Amino acid sequence: MSTAQSTSDRIRDFVWAKFPLARKRAIKENEPLLDGGIMDSMGILELVGFIEQEFAIHVSDDELIPENFESIQQIVEFVSRKQREASKPDRVGTA
Repeated sequence: MSTAQSTSDRIRDFVWAKFPLARKRAIKENEPLLDGGIMDSMGILELVGFIEQEFAIHVSDDELIPENFESIQQIVEFVSRKQREASKPDRVGTA
């Protein structure tokens, strides 16, 4: 199983467990969570807490924008991007 698939499964499982409407509708990866009424701003905060703990990344206030959390697919892309950024070597202090 690829890392992206694993990330997708973990996020989908969380969304389905925490938001009954997502499970009831059996939402797909690209279906809207916010516009679809699955999740509200409080739900986003729960999701962010899960993401930070599950994937050991930090989500800044500036990153709390709908574009990062509109669908499971967009959340996976956001998490993957954050993981790539975290794995880059810190270039501060190099000549």
